[in-house]
Amino acid sequence: MSIEFKVEGMSCQHCVAAVTRAIQEQDAGAHVQVDLPAGKVAVESGASVDTLKAAIDEAGYTVVGVDGN
Repeated sequence: MSIEFKVEGMSCQHCVAAVTRAIQEQDAGAHVQVDLPAGKVAVESGASVDTLKAAIDEAGYTVVGVDGN
């Protein structure tokens, strides 16, 4: 499943690594692509949207939108 999250609070490569790590802790096989300037995180994962959103939130970032296929 492909999901795109609109995330606030990401500003540097540390943020990219933190979000990627948080998602991959929920699904080790997840493919994560972060567009830092746009504040978007594209994820291909078998984990639920709620699980991934919670992981991003717990990493200290705010999910303000979700677009899932």
